[in-house]
Amino acid sequence: MANNVYSVKQVNAYIKNMFVQDFMLNRIYVKGEVSNCKYHTSGHIYFSLKDESGAIACVMFAGDRRRGLAFRMQEGQKVIVLGSVNVYERDGRYQLYAREIVPDGEGDLYLRFEQLKKELEEMGMFAQEFKQPIPFYSRKIGIVTAPTGAAVRDIMNISRRRNPYVQLILYPALVQGEQAAESIVKGIRTLDAYGVDVMIVGRGGGSIEDLWAFNEEIVARAIFECRTPVISAVGHETDTTIADYVADLRAPTPSAAAELAVMDVRQLMGGLELFRQQLMDRMEQKFLDRQNQAEQLRRLLKYLSPQYQLNEKRQYAGELQEKLGQAMRQKLLERRHQVQLLAQGLDGASPLKKLSQGYSYTQTQDGKALRSVEETRPGDRLTIHVTDGRVYAQVLETEQAERNGQ
Repeated sequence: MANNVYSVKQVNAYIKNMFVQDFMLNRIYVKGEVSNCKYHTSGHIYFSLKDESGAIACVMFAGDRRRGLAFRMQEGQKVIVLGSVNVYERDGRYQLYAREIVPDGEGDLYLRFEQLKKELEEMGMFAQEFKQPIPFYSRKIGIVTAPTGAAVRDIMNISRRRNPYVQLILYPALVQGEQAAESIVKGIRTLDAYGVDVMIVGRGGGSIEDLWAFNEEIVARAIFECRTPVISAVGHETDTTIADYVADLRAPTPSAAAELAVMDVRQLMGGLELFRQQLMDRMEQKFLDRQNQAEQLRRLLKYLSPQYQLNEKRQYAGELQEKLGQAMRQKLLERRHQVQLLAQGLDGASPLKKLSQGYSYTQTQDGKALRSVEETRPGDRLTIHVTDGRVYAQVLETEQAERNGQ
């Protein structure tokens, strides 16, 4: 018997696994009356669904709430909840994890909506690669909506305020009732053939029945096949239709659609003024750059001109001439100084200079200079040169001078 005893955790885990493996419980619609509804500060919603026979605990997490709940639930409200049933292991009780919640009266339409949405999504009609970009500046804007009502007035007022030069072309369509879908399709095709820059398709808010024309497949196909970019503007921010998924851009309200389609001319003019100033600054900078380049080229041309080169060469020749003159004068002074030194040396070695100091120059009778007593004999005639003339003499006798050391 001990082998058949399990822990609470094991039992809860086993039961949870049974719930997970049950396909029906993973995606189930449950309808009932809202009871004990509490909006938690975390964003989660805790409530119960009850009918005459019982109740089931429910929870909707904040992440699912943003996508799957378009109204605020209240006590006693009848709703249809799409979700999965699973076990919360900590308490050992099962509960319904809600992903989408709609009022009970709209349940059948909601199921049709979900089925068509799934089919079109599988066909690729919601794919991002098929979305066309909205023009930055549109001059002609087509509008498919009712000719009366808040939607068209909001679009006109915002367009006039943002850019009074934009042309608005309205196709007055039925947006509610049995003929509404065909009327919307005709309006889309008419404006597409006429030729507009962008198209707004939508209406004001309402119940799911009021908005149902924008959930029809023919409207979705007309938007998908439209060559003109389409902005959907159906209902209020919490309303979502098939048209919103197919359109190139979804606007939460008609007013928001007008703001997306119409460029604010004041913003445009401000941007143009900024671009103009930037262009002027760049042109001024380019002008200054070209002016500097022209000045550099002018200087270069002046430098390379023959007249400039000739003047430069003349100036250079003049400088060389001046340097040559200075060098010649310096050399001349140096040579004069050398000549003076040589003259002084010659003057010191001059025979005449010696003679003026009392010395004389004696020649033998054959005209040779007398250097030694051995070069003459008694009776020889001699010529003695002095400063102011010559003396003729005859040798009477000679005497040999004594030499040092002899």
